[in-house]
Amino acid sequence: MNWKPVPIPHRTVPEPRGQDLDFINVAHSHLIHTEWSKLRLLSTGLTPLRVKHILLKIQKDHVLSQEFFNWVGIQKPSCHTLETQTIILHILTKNRKFKSAESILRNVMVSCTIDVPLNLFEEMLHSYRLCDSSPRVFDSLFKTLAHMKKFRNATDIFCRMKDYGFFPIIESCNAYMSSLLDLQRTDIALAFYRELRHHRISPNVYTLNMLMRAYCKLGKVEKAVEVFREMEIMGLKPNIVSYNTLIAGHCNKGLLNFAIKLRNSMEKNGLNPSVVTFNTLIHGFCKEGKLQEASKVFIDMKAMNVAPNTVTYNTLINGYSQVGDSDISGRLYEEMLKNQVKADILTYNALILGLCKEGKAKKAAYLVKELDKENLVPNASTFSALIYGQCMKKNSERAFHIYQSMIRSGCHPNEHTFNMLISTFCKNEDFEGAVQVLWEMSKRCMAPDSGILSEICDGLSRCGKSQLAKKLCSEMEARHLMTAGTDKSNTINFGCR
Repeated sequence: MNWKPVPIPHRTVPEPRGQDLDFINVAHSHLIHTEWSKLRLLSTGLTPLRVKHILLKIQKDHVLSQEFFNWVGIQKPSCHTLETQTIILHILTKNRKFKSAESILRNVMVSCTIDVPLNLFEEMLHSYRLCDSSPRVFDSLFKTLAHMKKFRNATDIFCRMKDYGFFPIIESCNAYMSSLLDLQRTDIALAFYRELRHHRISPNVYTLNMLMRAYCKLGKVEKAVEVFREMEIMGLKPNIVSYNTLIAGHCNKGLLNFAIKLRNSMEKNGLNPSVVTFNTLIHGFCKEGKLQEASKVFIDMKAMNVAPNTVTYNTLINGYSQVGDSDISGRLYEEMLKNQVKADILTYNALILGLCKEGKAKKAAYLVKELDKENLVPNASTFSALIYGQCMKKNSERAFHIYQSMIRSGCHPNEHTFNMLISTFCKNEDFEGAVQVLWEMSKRCMAPDSGILSEICDGLSRCGKSQLAKKLCSEMEARHLMTAGTDKSNTINFGCR
């Protein structure tokens, strides 16, 4: 059975009479003669009914209509109802003034209740024939809701549009899909794409790029490749974003050979790799610990006259710092400054971590001082790297002082930082210090590693502080901070020795 759209309703508007008619005719005369000073004298007599009929009389002049609409908004805002707002939207969209229409829609939606979009749609529908409007009026409503990330409203409007045979243009559909992906609603984005195809709305390259991005986010790279191949069948040419999306998907899965093949294919098809292409590949190799390959991509990048940016250098510096090669990290940092590429907090954090891993705490401290000169503020990663450096040297007290500075600076340690601190105190057989850190950890509702808790309790028991060990275990259990897998009976038995 063939689907048929619901007929568009038509609302007739009673003609104004008496004083209303006289007011409208006089105001209309002033308007068409641009006599705004005379019109201002009439402003106290404005009503929603009168504003509506004046707009209907001047609707063929979209410039004058918008001027009058804006003027009413200043003189007597209470005269603007959903009805008058709808009429101006019809006038503007019919004359392809979409930005102006969307600006009005945004103002309506900013302070609206959840029912306003559907009420506005109904009002648009009933005045559609009256204003001899364009389907783009509904498209503008859908697109504005998508841009404002009002997804439930946008979905409702899309469904209502379908009922009456109105469909958004593909650019508006793209805005909806893009907003969904930004908020990690990949499932809804994919379902929406299927709905588009069902209603024969033709996708463009941007739509398919987002579809590939969605599949890559889900780790379904083979599905993304299928979409890439479908582009050609649809007569669409992949662009640089198409390739970058697929390259990122393959890199995230560790399929680096395929990612390189895609980059080569890109060049064969007349597209030059961008800084994003190279950064993605460098990150992929660094993540896998393949620093030589990452460096080769970096060399190729410069050979192709693609200027490395902050992300490029940060990725490489971090890669070498992770393996404790502060010499190469340092050289990259110097090159970065020489090329006038701005270093940020991530650059310094990577350098500091690399130095700390090699036990070069003094050099790391010097870099921390550099932050202030660069108007950069240390963050949680900065402090964690410094704590790591002191823990490497078994300087538990110094590490704890850095932790306290971290808290005073408003930064929040993670579980790894706490476990590292506790472990260092335990190695130094300072079990009371370990307990102090453990209390700090429990205040933030974080559970210690099961092995570390057992180690503290065992250490306290050996030092003749069984009661403290028992109290500690009871407190951890009461706060539900026993890590899954912790042998409670064994841990508490340590505390009872």
